[in-house]
Amino acid sequence: MKDKVLIACGQGFWGDWLEAPVRQVEGGPIDYLVMDYLAEVTMSILQKQRSRDPNLGYARDFVPLMERLLPSIAGRGIRVVTNAGGVNPRSCAEGVLAAARKLGISIKVGVVTGDDLLDRLDDLLAAGHEMRNLDTGEPLSSIRPLVTSANAYLGAAPVVEALRRGADVVVTGRVTDTGLTLAPMIYEFDWRADDWDRLAAGTVAGHIIECGAQCSGGNCLLDWERIPGLEDPGYPIIEAFPDGSFVVTKHPGTGGKVSVATVTEQLVYEMGDPRSYITPDCVADFTTIRLKQEGRDRVRISGVRGRAATDTLKVSISYFYGYKAVGTLVYAWPEAYAKARRADRILRARLERLGLKFEEILTEYVGVNATHGRLAGKPSPDLAEVQWRIAVRAKEREPVERFTREIAPLVLNGPPSVTGFAGGRPKVEEIVAYWPALISKGEVIPQVEVLEA
Repeated sequence: MKDKVLIACGQGFWGDWLEAPVRQVEGGPIDYLVMDYLAEVTMSILQKQRSRDPNLGYARDFVPLMERLLPSIAGRGIRVVTNAGGVNPRSCAEGVLAAARKLGISIKVGVVTGDDLLDRLDDLLAAGHEMRNLDTGEPLSSIRPLVTSANAYLGAAPVVEALRRGADVVVTGRVTDTGLTLAPMIYEFDWRADDWDRLAAGTVAGHIIECGAQCSGGNCLLDWERIPGLEDPGYPIIEAFPDGSFVVTKHPGTGGKVSVATVTEQLVYEMGDPRSYITPDCVADFTTIRLKQEGRDRVRISGVRGRAATDTLKVSISYFYGYKAVGTLVYAWPEAYAKARRADRILRARLERLGLKFEEILTEYVGVNATHGRLAGKPSPDLAEVQWRIAVRAKEREPVERFTREIAPLVLNGPPSVTGFAGGRPKVEEIVAYWPALISKGEVIPQVEVLEA
C-alpha cells in the first residue's frame, strides 16, 4: 500500500481549458489524472450525436488530448480516469487505443458501461419502476415518448475494478464526478466497501476538485481581484493518505490560489443538505469537514464522517420540451433604458396582433437588471448603453420561427440609436428539459472491459 497518492484534476467540464491536463502532467509529479466532462444536458447532446452517427456520443476533445499526453503518461506511469465516454465509452476507448497504436505505445484501456438506460426504459416502466420526477412527483410515463437520454449515476466501484485489472486509462459513461477521484483512493489504499468515513473523505476530495480551478482561485468571490496569475492557473491536486485525510494543493509556480476560502467556496457548490451529500458510494456529512491552511497553496482536510450508501441510484433523464429563441438589440445613450423598454412594448404588441401564442415571453435588460432582477434598484438615466434581450418559448416551432423575424425590423421602425444587433437573426433552438429520478441499485449492473493496444 502506498503512503500517499497524488490525484490531479485536469478538466472540470467539457469545454474547460485544453492546456490544463497537459500542465498537470508536465508540471510536477502526479499518480493519477482525473477529468470530468459530463453535465446533465451534455448526455442529451451526446445521445443526439450518437443517433446521427453510431461512432459518436463521447467528448471528442478527449482523444486528441490523449494523443498529446500519451508519451508523457506512459513514460511516467500516470493513470487516467475520465467520464469522457459519455453515451459511447467503447468508441471513445477505441479512439484512445488508435492514438496509442499510432504512437507505438502499449496501453490498457478500461471501459465502464451499464449506466445508459435509454433502451431499457419501457421494460423498466413495465416492471413497475415509475421513475417519478424528484421535484414534481410525476411518473416518467407522462413524458416517455419525449425522452432523449436516461443515465444512472454509477459510483467508484466499476472504476476500481478496471484499475485492478490493470487499466492505464479508464473511460466511463455517467460515473459521478466524485467517483472519478474516490476510485484511485479505494484502489491504492484498499479501502473496504463499508468504510464509510474514508469513502466520505474520498468523496469530499472528489467534490472539491471536480470543477477544476474553481477550488484553486478561479471563479473565486473573496478577494477575486487579488488572485494572482490567472493567465496560467494551477489546477488542483489531491495529496491523499490512507487514513482518509488529504491536502488540496497545486503545482509550484502556477497561478491561482489554494486557501481555506477557495476550497470552502467549492465545497458549498451544489452541496444540497450539508449533512447528507448522497452519492452511490456513501452519504457524506459536510458538517464534519475540518479545513486548515497548512502552508502556501496547501489546505488540509480531515475529520470527514460518512454513513451507509442508499439502495437507489439517481437517474438523469432528459426530454424534448419544445422550442425557444432569444433576440437582442443594443440601445445607446441618451435614454438608452427608456428606448429598450419602448422596443419591448412595441414587439409584444406586434406579436399579440399576429396572434402568436407562447408559453412564456421573458425580457431582460442587460446592464440594468438581467442579473439581479427587482433587486437591481432604479437605474441611472445616464446609462451609456443597454442591451434589450427578449426570449420566447412554445411547444410548437411555428410561433417561435415567426418571432425570430420580428427583431430586425425594429432597427429602422422602432426607437432610435440601435448600435448592436448581436448575432443577427435569432435562431430557433430545441429545448431539452431535465427529469431527475431514482431507481433501485439492483436494476443497474455496471460492466467493465479492458482493451489493449
